[in-house]
Amino acid sequence: MKRRVVVTGMGVFSTLGTDVEEFYNNLLNGVSGISSIERFDTSEISVKIAGEIKNYDPEKYFEKNEAKRLDRFTQYALIAAESAMKDSGLDLDSIDRNRFAVITASGIGGMETWQSNHKILLEKGPRRVSPLFIPMMISDIAAGRISMKWDLKGPNFSTTSACSSSGHAIGTSYRTIQYGDADFAICGGAEAVITDLAIAGFANMKALSTRNDEPQKASRPFDKDRDGFVMGEGSGMLILEEYEHAVKRGARIYAEIAGIGFSGDAKDIVAPDPEGDGAKRAMLAAVADAGIKPEDIDHINTHGTSTPTGDIPETLAIKKAFGDHAYKIAINSTKSMIGHLLGAAGAVELIGTIKAVQTNTVHPTVNLDNPELPVCDLDYTPNKSVKRTVNYALSNTFGFGGHNASILVKKFEG
Repeated sequence: MKRRVVVTGMGVFSTLGTDVEEFYNNLLNGVSGISSIERFDTSEISVKIAGEIKNYDPEKYFEKNEAKRLDRFTQYALIAAESAMKDSGLDLDSIDRNRFAVITASGIGGMETWQSNHKILLEKGPRRVSPLFIPMMISDIAAGRISMKWDLKGPNFSTTSACSSSGHAIGTSYRTIQYGDADFAICGGAEAVITDLAIAGFANMKALSTRNDEPQKASRPFDKDRDGFVMGEGSGMLILEEYEHAVKRGARIYAEIAGIGFSGDAKDIVAPDPEGDGAKRAMLAAVADAGIKPEDIDHINTHGTSTPTGDIPETLAIKKAFGDHAYKIAINSTKSMIGHLLGAAGAVELIGTIKAVQTNTVHPTVNLDNPELPVCDLDYTPNKSVKRTVNYALSNTFGFGGHNASILVKKFEG
């Protein structure tokens, strides 16, 4: 018999806050975390804005020597993991740590480490490249570091599927507990690629918004005046726990993970299926996995990137999956306020989805002034949060390469 899986801890480190309540309150109030980039000189780059975490001091969280051995994405992962672990209230000395999985994600990994060492190679030669270069750069190292910090010895690995990476990490963690291979999991994603090389690469693809004079209005999912997505950074981590254990220890339960759906487009390396077929199949697979009907869905936190090649296919997918009921679903895009966190997007956005289920409040999609009609005619919760009953919600993440992941969250009722 499949076991139930609940969420008992959450942690977030983002441009809108370093704890879940601050983060979600800012989302509810429509606060934008998009601003001008300060980390590097943007004078020769067409894109000068991002969801950059300001005034970050690693020595506030790590010893100086430890910080030097951790890429920024791993630092973000460890900070969010620490918050999630504390939030869960788990007494690690009372559980079997061999049954505690660590499954995290990053789409790119240690971009800053790669860049800095490549510069050293060119300027000073191969002998000066750091011996820590590889273990700092590789995307799985966040999972390794988290497991070592708390001596967690269950299944331990990283998923990489571009922007759907943390959706796959969380879905895989859910299955790992559901099928009895672990009793607990810390899962999510981290990304830190606001660097000149990464921004230049995405900018030259014409994927990023160049609304440099109005950063807070640049991310405009489903709006006809959008001109690309905005890069973001940060981390989201969740503690998943087997239901019976969580109830027995009196844990605070945020919500239940009730289903997952994974699919592939097999269409294009960067663009989703223009008809939304893969996204539709992922959502319906999650609904079927949860044993509910499509018309039971109350809320969808979309991938909602603020690109024509993304927003329109996702809207079409929702209409095809849910028919007339699509117009009754409260839809939104967290990216309108925090930008696109790539491999961390799924985790951070799922936290927002879980809070919607817990509080019956759906945060807005900001900057949605002129929906791209006639296609984008659903209820995207424009500009103001909405109070409504949310019993079942989906969180979507889609990635370059045609990767799709949809996580279904259920209100916890014991």
